[in-house]
Amino acid sequence: MAGKAEEIVEMLTPTVAALGLELLGIEFAPSTGSTMLRLYIDVEGRHVAIEDCEAVSREVSALLDVNDPIASEYTLEVSSPGIDRPLFTAAQFARFAGQEVKVALRLPQDGRRKLHGRIARVEGASIVIAEQGKGEFTVAHENIEKARLVPDLAALGLLVEKPGAQRGKRRKTNESDKG
Repeated sequence: MAGKAEEIVEMLTPTVAALGLELLGIEFAPSTGSTMLRLYIDVEGRHVAIEDCEAVSREVSALLDVNDPIASEYTLEVSSPGIDRPLFTAAQFARFAGQEVKVALRLPQDGRRKLHGRIARVEGASIVIAEQGKGEFTVAHENIEKARLVPDLAALGLLVEKPGAQRGKRRKTNESDKG
């Protein structure tokens, strides 16, 4: 995060915390039309409920109206992290060490802008990604534009088979089965 986004996070974090929630981070996309401000919130021990999002939206809207950090019109969205959880801080990367992640870099590193692998470890302000068949890739946290966990759909019981896919082995038939 840079500049204005960091300022907004610093401003909003205490308000979100006062509601018993954690502000994981924000996506701030200024544009000439309407700026988008998306907040990701979380809570310990349970899932984020719609009521949590509504409460944060109400309180944050009031705070943003008073402080007016965004010069243009903007759309405010408040969201749970979802199953493809975005990662904003080095501490969040460390929390999900071993998990699969997709990372987009701000600036190319070794000729690459995208990484896909497992979070091997966090070393200070650097994130080490282990890419299958490619080894480890170390990137400075400040060079990460966007990062999201890749959900294990099979482990979550959400893997949907393609139509026509066969399960297991086919049973051989013989003449006695044809009745």
